[in-house]
Amino acid sequence: MSKIKIGITGQAGFVGTHLYNTIGLSPDKYERITFEDDFFKSEESLKQFVKQCDAIVHLAAMNRHTDPEVIYNTNIGLVKQLIAACENTQSKPHILFSSSTQEERDNLYGASKREGRELLEKWAEKNNAHFTGLVIPNVFGPFGLPHYNSVVATFCHQLTHKETPIIQTDGEIKLIYVGELVAEIIGKIERQMTSAQSPVTKYFVPNTSQIKVSALLDKLIELKKNYFEKGIIPNLDEPFERNLFNTFLCYIDHKTFFPFKLKLNTDDRGSFVETIKLNSGGQVSFSTTVPGITRGNHFHTRKAERFAVIKGKAKIELRKIGTSEVYSFELDGNTPSFVDMPIWFTHNITNIGKEELYTIFWINEHYNPEDGDTYFEEV
Repeated sequence: MSKIKIGITGQAGFVGTHLYNTIGLSPDKYERITFEDDFFKSEESLKQFVKQCDAIVHLAAMNRHTDPEVIYNTNIGLVKQLIAACENTQSKPHILFSSSTQEERDNLYGASKREGRELLEKWAEKNNAHFTGLVIPNVFGPFGLPHYNSVVATFCHQLTHKETPIIQTDGEIKLIYVGELVAEIIGKIERQMTSAQSPVTKYFVPNTSQIKVSALLDKLIELKKNYFEKGIIPNLDEPFERNLFNTFLCYIDHKTFFPFKLKLNTDDRGSFVETIKLNSGGQVSFSTTVPGITRGNHFHTRKAERFAVIKGKAKIELRKIGTSEVYSFELDGNTPSFVDMPIWFTHNITNIGKEELYTIFWINEHYNPEDGDTYFEEV
């Protein structure tokens, strides 16, 4: 079976980045057709893009602006450009459109989403092409922009940057984690390629959690208090709690926060250090590393890890996937400390001392090398 060629408008955005990176984990199944925002400024570039794609996930849109008319005109304009490129090249990719539950609200952003979806439906019906209109609830997850993508991103950024969150409207919000949304999108692409279902569909993506804004803020304040002051890991038994923690972890200023110094208790018997305080399970492991050796050079898409050095000298490096900036930390067992590895950060640990390095590892799920969560890439 040939690879499915997938293009993503808005590839560099919040959802686009997660979708692009996740598709890249299965190079045997998918081929990523690179998209750049400037393609919408070049008719020829946009035409070349659509010609290559079996499926296009149209995420490019404006969410916020001081003038609602600018939002409306921008979003409708992008849809019309995409349709024109397909028609001018006689291309019929399966287009998946990112709409919003705000479709039914009396605002121009919602109108731009509803009318954009309807324009693409008409194009698909006219050209006997496949189209999926995705009506999506509020999306949260690592790397979302504060004051733009979600209230979760805003609260996490504010709490980790010494700002005070303010609740504008304390209502119930329906949420979906970005990894769950990505799975929904990929599932729709695969099913459309292998089934004879209706070529034009409107799909209400189900939310996976629901919470009041004040309750969300309370959770994050408690998480920050315990994590920042005591290094305590929250209860991660429920998917929402785990996803919230992984999201929060990515807003910390890693360059200034780590390494986190641990309390060293000594007496005539020796020393005692509590490396992990947690309210849920997971797996704790231990390793020794000879001088000059590097462990790791991989990243996880779901599991967060903690490295605690208890003897010897180590250098820990982290790099967010898709970026070139490397965070580097030196740890010494004489002053026990730890560094946490957020998801989507490739990481390693090197023994830079002259003696054997002792490291304790904690991961927030029981480790299984075959569960498809670990991917190797150099820091």
